Amino acid sequence: MNQSSLLLARLAKSSLVLQILLGIIAGMGLAHFAPEWAKSVSFLGDLFVGALKAIAPILVFLLVAASIANQKKNTKSNMRPIIALYLFGTFASALTAVVMSFMFPTTLKLRAPEQLLSPPQGILEVLNTLLFKLVDNPVNALMNANYIGILAWGIGLGLALHHSSDSTKQVFADVSHGISQMVRFIIRLAPIGIFGLVAVTFAESGFEEVYNYGRLLGVLLGSMAIIALVVNPLLVFYKTRRNPYPLVFACLRESGVTAFFTRSSAANIPVNMALCERLKLHKDTYSVSIPLGATINMGGAAITITVLTLAAVHTTGTSVDLPTALLLSLVAAVSACGASGVAGGSLLLIPLACSLFGISDSIAIQVVAVGFVIGVIQDAAETALNSSTDVLFTAAVCQAEERKLS
Repeated sequence: MNQSSLLLARLAKSSLVLQILLGIIAGMGLAHFAPEWAKSVSFLGDLFVGALKAIAPILVFLLVAASIANQKKNTKSNMRPIIALYLFGTFASALTAVVMSFMFPTTLKLRAPEQLLSPPQGILEVLNTLLFKLVDNPVNALMNANYIGILAWGIGLGLALHHSSDSTKQVFADVSHGISQMVRFIIRLAPIGIFGLVAVTFAESGFEEVYNYGRLLGVLLGSMAIIALVVNPLLVFYKTRRNPYPLVFACLRESGVTAFFTRSSAANIPVNMALCERLKLHKDTYSVSIPLGATINMGGAAITITVLTLAAVHTTGTSVDLPTALLLSLVAAVSACGASGVAGGSLLLIPLACSLFGISDSIAIQVVAVGFVIGVIQDAAETALNSSTDVLFTAAVCQAEERKLS
């Protein structure tokens, strides 16, 4: 009994990553040996993701408002180079997906979708939606996790309070600190939540149907791996002039793992905030860049849109020239920035990209249906890439600025 208690005490004091890994292994084991029991623990994952989604909007709003309100004059937030990395990284992801799709062309066995979907009909509709999210009612934005609106109102309130009394600013700083403490408590429950998520995913979905689309998944995951392990490290090295891989692996390990199983960039915002704090990044920077990244830094989504669109192109026998492929990369990058930060958010933008090649909505919707079939792996990997890159690019810029000052 004493040895068991000692083992549990050591486990409780071990790193969060190790605890999450044990949760993953335990979830897979339970799903394999007792699938019915695995389904019954799904509420653990639902509670964990629900808690993250519940606290993320108010966390972002208060952190952004408090950070801007308390920002000292002539303090640099380094947002411009971070946004530049976000946008360039998303475009580079689309280009990589184009190259991979031409190197390994994939055709699909299309089938009718189970339900009618309503994808956006053009770039103007995507931009129109983004603009109206910007001016959303602040209460409605918080209730519906509209991070574009939350950022807009948080920045506006922060600017308005920038010249208020020190006591007012301190109130906002104290409240944001209190919310951050609540986030730390929720993140400590990640091993239990991920145990529930893994168990129910393996028990209900399995991978039998996914195997039928192995080649397509190979192109998707290969493209994401190239971005995560080659392109992103090159960008980080360009900014920091130091070995990028310790930082790359830290972000993949501590942000990518949780994002893989929550499958929501929005739900992973508190995890990324906590990681930035552990990396000792500038709070005025990451309190804005992380929620912004969850909205516009969508390299994984750009890959998904591009690969599935070109799979439809290859299936229909449509010819593609170089200018059209470059245009597809641009459209995929812009569209990805409008993808919602929830599971499957990028799939409904596929018909928009398919329209470049004259592919009908009926065929494009079938491709979307294929996306949902492989979504168990595709969406998890996409979210892991998106979310871990938010921290990676923020840390790269902060470290580059520190190097200039030293």
